[in-house]
Amino acid sequence: MNEFKGISVSPGIAMGKVFLLKEEKYSIPKYAIQTKEIKAEIDRFSGAIENAIGEIKRLQEKSASEMGESEKQLLDSHISMLSDEEFTGDIEKKVNESKMNVEWILLQVIEELTKKINESSDEYIRARSLDIHDVSRRVMRHLLLRERVSLSDLSEEVILVAHNLLPSDAIGMNKKMVRGIAIDLGSKTSHTAIIARSFNIPSVMGLSEISQQASAGDDIIIDGNRGVVIVQPSAEVKIAYHTNLVKWHRHEKKLEELKKLKAETRDGKAIALSANIEVAEEVDAVIKHGADGIGLFRSEFLFMRSPSVPTEEEQYRTYKYVLERMKGKTVTIRTLDLGGEKMVPGLKFEAEDNPILGWRAVRYCLAKPDVFKTQLRAMLRASIHGNLEIMFPMISGIEELLKVLDVLDMVKHELKKEKTEFRKDIPVGAMIEVPSAALTSEIIAKKVDFFSIGTNDLIQYTIAVDRSNEKIAYLYEPFHPGVLRLIKMIIDNAHEAGIPVSMCGEMAGDPHAAVVLLGLHLDQFSMSSFSIPEIKNIIRNVSFSEAEEVGKAILKMKFSQEIDEYVRDWMEARLAVVTY
Repeated sequence: MNEFKGISVSPGIAMGKVFLLKEEKYSIPKYAIQTKEIKAEIDRFSGAIENAIGEIKRLQEKSASEMGESEKQLLDSHISMLSDEEFTGDIEKKVNESKMNVEWILLQVIEELTKKINESSDEYIRARSLDIHDVSRRVMRHLLLRERVSLSDLSEEVILVAHNLLPSDAIGMNKKMVRGIAIDLGSKTSHTAIIARSFNIPSVMGLSEISQQASAGDDIIIDGNRGVVIVQPSAEVKIAYHTNLVKWHRHEKKLEELKKLKAETRDGKAIALSANIEVAEEVDAVIKHGADGIGLFRSEFLFMRSPSVPTEEEQYRTYKYVLERMKGKTVTIRTLDLGGEKMVPGLKFEAEDNPILGWRAVRYCLAKPDVFKTQLRAMLRASIHGNLEIMFPMISGIEELLKVLDVLDMVKHELKKEKTEFRKDIPVGAMIEVPSAALTSEIIAKKVDFFSIGTNDLIQYTIAVDRSNEKIAYLYEPFHPGVLRLIKMIIDNAHEAGIPVSMCGEMAGDPHAAVVLLGLHLDQFSMSSFSIPEIKNIIRNVSFSEAEEVGKAILKMKFSQEIDEYVRDWMEARLAVVTY
């Protein structure tokens, strides 16, 4: 029996036999061509591009009935990549200059491009290299006249194991026959992960060498709840997982029944549960899991996934699409939170000694009013298509807030002069994720319509812990007394000013923090859409008065461990929180 630990990207438990998708390994030829052969070589490349685009279009037609909007947009983006004149022109130029065969040139261009992307410290940007790999391999297959095993032909239920699973293969696979997925590579933000979640396929990625350790036909267990994969499990483990699988299906069915019910405590306190999204394609999952709205749309990912800065029109279309799909439910779009670890092609950032404390978010936007105003124009124009809220990140104090509000007023004035339509009553909020903003939140609250607490940064700034530093990651503690007292202060100051408070950090989706935050009087939780049913289940099974008692108790405690143990004991004694 071999157990592998990876990244849980789609929850659930699956058991079955391994279907091993072997990695394509091509021997890429390298040879010189004559000047007179250049045109034929470029024509061969153009033919491969056309065949690749045709292949994608056939996949779109074949899978049209089961594809969500996210899958449609993904395949459209692959066609756009292949149609990009800058990309194809660069390869044709290099063929002309080097007089080398096009397969070799394509390989060099793709390796150079993926190297740049993989050097990024941002997980989302690194995940985009998979799309480039997907598109280039498709073209390479046509150049080399190779065929790939089609996952659409699967005729029996299997657990799919692979070194890598390209997004287009994930879209085209026979999803009724794939019970679980285990991959060496991958991350939570990859398109393949998004597809797995949208089809409710338990999946674990980032397993390093599962494709080398598992053989076709092996018994295998995918535990998407814990991020664990077990190959050739013992009889005892099989029995235990069969029991857990029954429990999980029962629990899933119970949560599914909650989809159309409100997140309301036993004594009638209603709580809004919204979703965080990074890309427009995630809206399908938001709707599927019964979210009350979108509490955080991380708009910078629209910039990070594009080879160039998106135009006002491109941004407008994306925001319009999300607002229309949400059909009147609130959509809170955060303005650009760039800088730090998030870099964008086409936007220049200077190297900084400490980028996390540097030129980022509203600091960058105020220094680049052309970029900032373009985004605000797109948001305001899109506002007529739904219920939009605008939120500013990384506000450190009232001075900074007033500056961004001035820019917003300036953009509104410009649109009025142009007679461009937009909603006049758009609520505006501030993200409270810097201790200075928390400590002056009673001042900031008088100038905005709502707060959203960004706990990911608030925790690391409050405790002075870099959460990506493995040596001190253990100090990153959401239940630190200092963090909890700051959260309570922010909520109290907001309520004193008559405005609501949301939380959009990871803490909002943590089942063990749900009762604590409810007891601290948080108005709205915003999280990954997949966490919503579990949090709703917890809220519906406690009374607000009980939660208040928990909130009062933990604020008197001195140690993080003491608070953590108290909350876990309380949850286990009172609630059926599933932790397989």
